[in-house]
Amino acid sequence: MQFPKRARTAVLAVTAMATAASLAGCGGGSGSGADDKKVTIWSSIDQPVQDGLSKTLTAEAKKEGITIDWQKVENINQLIMQRIQANDTPDIAFIPQPGVVGDIVKRNKAFALDDVVDTGALEGNMVPGTLEAGTVDGKLYGLLVSMNVKSLVLYPKKAWEKEGYEAPDSIDGLNELTDQIKSDGNTPWCMGIESDTATGWPVTDWFEDLIMRYGGPDEYKKWVKNETKFDSPVVKEAAAEFEELMFTEGNVLGGRKAIASTNFGTAGNPMFDAEPGCWMYKQGSFITGFFPKDVTSDLDANVGVFGFPPAEAGGDNPVLGGGDLATMLDDSQSTKTVMKLLSSTDIGNEAAKSSSFISPHTDFDAANYPDDLTRQVASVAYDSSEFLFDGSDQMPGEVGAGTFWKDMTAWIAGQEDLDTALKNIDGSWPAS
Repeated sequence: MQFPKRARTAVLAVTAMATAASLAGCGGGSGSGADDKKVTIWSSIDQPVQDGLSKTLTAEAKKEGITIDWQKVENINQLIMQRIQANDTPDIAFIPQPGVVGDIVKRNKAFALDDVVDTGALEGNMVPGTLEAGTVDGKLYGLLVSMNVKSLVLYPKKAWEKEGYEAPDSIDGLNELTDQIKSDGNTPWCMGIESDTATGWPVTDWFEDLIMRYGGPDEYKKWVKNETKFDSPVVKEAAAEFEELMFTEGNVLGGRKAIASTNFGTAGNPMFDAEPGCWMYKQGSFITGFFPKDVTSDLDANVGVFGFPPAEAGGDNPVLGGGDLATMLDDSQSTKTVMKLLSSTDIGNEAAKSSSFISPHTDFDAANYPDDLTRQVASVAYDSSEFLFDGSDQMPGEVGAGTFWKDMTAWIAGQEDLDTALKNIDGSWPAS
């Protein structure tokens, strides 16, 4: 599972340049179809996930007489574009943003996978929407091998069960649960959006989850492409719900004024105090790695989770997520064979046992996951109506990693009103 989308953005351009220099001559992709039975892969996924995937892939590829050279690189989005310009790429690259896959396709440097992998079988055993994440102009170019799940609310399991709280089945139910926790004299929500130069990114996940629920997947996709504006009814509806949950007095630990200055990584830790300082934290599945050691030593005993609820009970319940898309930059037979191996349900068997890996295959053997908490997180995705890739990761950088962060932070901090924030974001979209 890739690390949270923006917690990685502090990597400087000079890092990519240095990496490019160190990897000079290491690329294998050329599109020539030449086959030396060695396949080079680049990724920036978490090392334990890479190690697990590489172990399985290397063993399977060896049966086909193929050698795997899997290299971890930093800032792969920038680096891969540099290497494409130099016509010196790896055979396969794991790209964390669908927009970058699209840019590679526009440069005619990626090869479609429709005749390489069994798309019919994948449509039947992958979470709906995961194939669409890597589809450009109707053809599959990026294959999601590992996914992260973001539509989650975590809570302190022991205290929660003692109080008898139950997971809600709708957004109205979430509001009622918030009121119930507060009426019991407790603070319902943990919240923090501080993340150094990436401050603001956690609020984008909130908006994405709410927009896909209030507007549905089609409206969400239009919003991601700027066909539906930020200054629109569906976004304002999402903002109103966020405001009710996060700005209402007594709902958030430290109050509204503390949200922008509270670090996202530690915001949930007060849940595990002897008397919980807050009771719910909406974050991606990666967040457990930030919890205190005495909590992570037994996640099943200490941490509970439920999926962010649908707009209405029993309604469609899409899941927000991300991941890295395996993209084929060489069309040799060996590279095609490796891509087919990467599309296998079993490719994650080893990775799942010792990392944060979550398979996008609904028929994946859940017994491979290391704990019940991970199995529950996976079930949120497997039981969803559709997987929708993180919206801000698909927007132009100046928006999704720029004004969306900046102006939402300013709104939360009370430095500008909502209408101003939304208009500022709309005005920052680059001309087509």
